[in-house]
Amino acid sequence: MTSAPHLHDASTRADLVDWGVQPDAIAGASRSSGKLVHKGPGNRPEIGIWVCTPGRWRLSIPRDEFCHFVAGSATYRADNGEVIDVTPGTAVFFPAGWVGECEVHETMRNTYYLTDREAGE
Repeated sequence: MTSAPHLHDASTRADLVDWGVQPDAIAGASRSSGKLVHKGPGNRPEIGIWVCTPGRWRLSIPRDEFCHFVAGSATYRADNGEVIDVTPGTAVFFPAGWVGECEVHETMRNTYYLTDREAGE
């Protein structure tokens, strides 16, 4: 047994759980799936793998989130005009309270770390 939660083959792992249709759709019907690596007390922090199919939706990041994209492509557009294009190898830190939209162009996969800190803390 190990004290370090981990998943082998995170960039190609196939035993993901269907998390359903992405809420707040603008165009398309993106579906999400993933696998949790760790959830702390009260579900904080949360660490896992997330895969999402093409589509576009509104999004609001509730807590600081770090994402490392390993497949696919997407564009994140913040309400303040910032544009972030992601492709394999891109790493992004979204601060708590980041608001905008995401458009997935090609099914994307990332590893993520959703921290304890919420907007305003």
